[in-house]
Amino acid sequence: MKAVVVHQYGGPEVLKFEDYPDPIAGPGEVLVRVAASSVNPIDYKRRAGLTKDFYPLKFPGLIGVDISGTVVKIGPGVEGFSVGDQVFAMADNTYAELCVVKAAVLAKVPKGLDLIQAAALPLVTVTGNQLLAATGIKAGQTVLVVGAAGNVGRSAVFTAKARGAIVIAGILKRQIVDVKSGDAKTVGADQFVATDDDTAIANLPPLDAVADTVGGRTAEKLIAKVKPGGIYASVVDLPQNAAKYPSVKVAHVFSKFDRKTLEFMAEAVRDGKLVIPISQKLPLSEAAEAQAAAEKGGSGKILLVA
Repeated sequence: MKAVVVHQYGGPEVLKFEDYPDPIAGPGEVLVRVAASSVNPIDYKRRAGLTKDFYPLKFPGLIGVDISGTVVKIGPGVEGFSVGDQVFAMADNTYAELCVVKAAVLAKVPKGLDLIQAAALPLVTVTGNQLLAATGIKAGQTVLVVGAAGNVGRSAVFTAKARGAIVIAGILKRQIVDVKSGDAKTVGADQFVATDDDTAIANLPPLDAVADTVGGRTAEKLIAKVKPGGIYASVVDLPQNAAKYPSVKVAHVFSKFDRKTLEFMAEAVRDGKLVIPISQKLPLSEAAEAQAAAEKGGSGKILLVA
């Protein structure tokens, strides 16, 4: 098969599209012909060696965590899947034409959802859902989602609204200008606040919770707005001044696969209730260009089509 192979840590140029041995489905595994993968920050951080202390690469190796595709072979002991099923998941080594996925972390693509589009969803939608769930927010309570225009943020906003919460979307001042006319209007929040505007932050009402996808200095300002007994949940670094607010619970959230969550979020995308913008679709062979573009920033997902 062809795959995007990494022989050493470095910039996007170390991603080489070349021949690589076909993977073989073992017990409890499924062989999937990849339709598409997508570019996530963890992919280019891993390529650059920034995660080698806890998520190293063995060279030559593959990267990628999002996958959508079609089942081509079933390993021993697998039940519930058949050859020809359209599936998607968070997996490993997904920048390739073929990928072995553990059946336990595989989900069927909901009927009516485009197979290529499905590749944009696993990591960001599950992460956003689990970030919001970590806040324990209830109907009628107020939560601020920081980085709400991003894909994890959008997923957190949707989850909060599904729980009946009042949602304030924390986005940049320049994005607020586009709320009524651009992509930001699809975020789905009740209110918007510019997180790079100190006055706007100071004027925030007391919050029951914050769901943070950005971190940094903004986090240090926002934790002060959480009510005593509230929670500050983050998928990035926790506020460095958290010790000054002992009445606020802090939670560092790591995404874990959950089939029901992925199916729930994917059905929301299919039904138009949740929008995960896709900015580009590039051939798998152009993974280096795709990662270079992703590292420059932007809210839309970049898909790699196999």
